[in-house]
Amino acid sequence: IFGDLVPFDKVWRTGANEAAELTLYVDMKLGNTAVKAGTYTFYVIPGEKEWTAIISKDLNVWGSYFYKEANDVARLTVPVNTGESLDAFSIAFEEAENGVHMHLGWGTTRIAVPFTK
Repeated sequence: IFGDLVPFDKVWRTGANEAAELTLYVDMKLGNTAVKAGTYTFYVIPGEKEWTAIISKDLNVWGSYFYKEANDVARLTVPVNTGESLDAFSIAFEEAENGVHMHLGWGTTRIAVPFTK
């Protein structure tokens, strides 16, 4: 799926049709970057061995056609892992020490994006 249906090294809307939106109810950090509570668009740049997670201040965006790097609030590179095959693209959250991990997966590809307080 990744590298084929979803190309490597290009911004992806993290789902189908409208870009995924993420609402943080408390201030968090993505890597070393502070992110205020609020609603953001969540993009990724898939790669073979690592992905870049992107939080953008743009909202109500169709696809990633209108993505503007200048509107990025935070970026973080995370490693790719593998797991059992998932038929549909999935996002799940898991409580973690001092925050939460946002897990994304499709096919056998998995990433975990850590948000901390």
